[in-house]
Formats: sequence, C-alpha cells, structure tokens
Amino acid sequence: MKKLLSILISLFMIGSLSGCLSSSYENGELYIFLPGEYLSDEVVEQFEYEYGVKVYVTTFDSNESMYTKLLGGTVYDILIPSDYMIERLINEKMIQKLDKSKIPNITALDPQVMNMDFDPGNDYSIPYFWGNAGICYDTNLIDAEDVESQGWEVMRNTKYAGMIYMYDSIRDAFMMAEKSLGYSMNTDDPAELEASYEWLAQISKTMDPAFVTDEIIDGLTYGEKAMGFVYSGDAALIISENEDMAFYAPEEGTNYFVDAMTIHKDAKNVENAYKFINYIIEYDAAFENAVFVGYTSSNAEVLNDITMEGGDYEGNDAYIPREMNENDEVFHSNEEVLKTISEMWVKVKNTK
Repeated sequence: MKKLLSILISLFMIGSLSGCLSSSYENGELYIFLPGEYLSDEVVEQFEYEYGVKVYVTTFDSNESMYTKLLGGTVYDILIPSDYMIERLINEKMIQKLDKSKIPNITALDPQVMNMDFDPGNDYSIPYFWGNAGICYDTNLIDAEDVESQGWEVMRNTKYAGMIYMYDSIRDAFMMAEKSLGYSMNTDDPAELEASYEWLAQISKTMDPAFVTDEIIDGLTYGEKAMGFVYSGDAALIISENEDMAFYAPEEGTNYFVDAMTIHKDAKNVENAYKFINYIIEYDAAFENAVFVGYTSSNAEVLNDITMEGGDYEGNDAYIPREMNENDEVFHSNEEVLKTISEMWVKVKNTK
C-alpha cells in the first residue's frame, strides 16, 4: 500500500513538473504600452501559449501621459499611440523603423488605413484600430432631426441642458468647436483658437455638462445622460448594449484617427515585438480582439465579416467609420498649439 502511494505521489509530482515546464515562458518577455481596455486578455494568453513569451501589458489614459512616461525613461517594447503622437515620436526618433519582412500579415490590412500622411509607407507604424468621433445620443430623449441639422452645435442646444457628457480631452473638445465654427482642427490661428475657446466656454456656462473619460460608455448605455461626444468604437459598444442609442458624425467634419503599433527605439525584446505585431493582425486574433474592444479592425477581412449579416456588429452604424469627407481630418502634432489650448481648457472647465 505504501509502495502504491509512493508511486502515485511520484506520478503527481512528475505531472505537476511537466505542467510547469509546458507553461513556462522559455522565449522571453514582451512589454506593451497601450490605451486602457484595448486588448483582449484571451488574445494575449493565446499568444503566450503559442510563442512561449510572457506578455506584460501597461495602460495609459492619453497620448500625452504616455509621452510623459517615455520622457521619464520607462522603456516598453510595443507602443500603441494615435496618429499625431506617432508623428511626434518619429520626428523625435523615439521609435524605430520597421523591418516589414518580419510582418508578412501586413498584406491583410485595409488600404483605407495604410500610408496615412503621419507615416507614409508605414515605415514606423502598423495600424491597429481606427475610427472617427461623433455624437452618441438616446433617440427617446434627443431629437434626431436636431442632431443631424445642427451637428456639433446641438451640444450647445439649451433644450438638452443637464443631459450631456463632454469628453475630458483637450484636442477632441477643441476639434468639436473648430469644426462647428468652420475651421481646421489643426488650426494655429490665435483668433480661431480664441473663438473655439469661447464656443466651449458657452457649453460650460449653459449646458451643465459632465466632464468624463471612459465613464461615458456606461453612462450613456444605462441612461445617466442622453448625449455626448463619443469615439466611434465606444459608440459601437454602447449601441450594441442599448438599441435606443444612435451615432452621428457631423457633416462639418470630425477627427479621423488611426491607432497603430510601433516599436520603441530602446526596446529590449524586438523579435518578440515583431511576433506580436504580426500575430495580432492575423485573422483569428484580429477578429477576437475586435469583438472584445469594439473599435474598427485594421484587418480588411475581419471588418467585412464582423459587419456582414449575422456578424457581431451587423447594422451598427458606429462600427464602420464613413470614408473621409472633405471636412474630416487627421490630427497633426503641434506642441505650441497644444500648450495654448491646454491652458484654455482649464479655463473652460472652471467656467462651469
């Protein structure tokens, strides 16, 4: 009996040891820095299992906070910032030029998000998710005709005072004002910036807005407010949970954005970074990730399948950003303007 017990214990220990060995990360590590709630845990776990690489994910709440962290000397392997920040990182030589021979799945990407002017030729960045921004609103409480006829100006319609969210994002808030006033969202004209400040200050004075970040998703989904400035991917999630919600991108123009994967200039795990970038844009991983995140996939086949009849986002107007109209733009990096509008934004919120 004792001999049998000893054999069973030995077999258990061998099995446990074998399990530990099979789950070890013999091929090193990978450090990823990206916006919050922007990567499926299951996709990460599958990558770890397939490649034997331990992945560490850290999140940031804005491109600017990401940049500040990098200036402090923190090094990650993969960074996933937005277009204008990628432009800045390229100019300041903070990310490395890519060897695209190590990313064969690049051929699966949608031409609409390739060769953007912030990185012509995609020499430094591989598109991850993309979209635009607009107004997400409760069709039971907000008149659709008001939204579509007034565009961004509906955010200042006092009929809806106390019912709106303002996204606490400097660039996006000024984009909304600038487009409503007929300006470029990349304007550096002092008079236009001042007029945009006054436009936003009027909202703060008369509309009793709630200044929020990610809380806007649950807030609109569950009816805490009726309308707000929302990124298309967040709107897609809101609409998928609440059929009374709708999304509209004003004709005056909006922000057309691309978030993309880049490799830090001092990355310690470059080969693993290439493996992950190539993996995440392959169909299966891209599909699962897109369903989880809710933003528009850069994989063309995934975008088609996820929006076709029976797809997870069938009939969801927010999921497929319109093709850029003549008034839509991509943000460009301008640190002097950002400094100016940052000071103005503090005053806007203090006006309330």
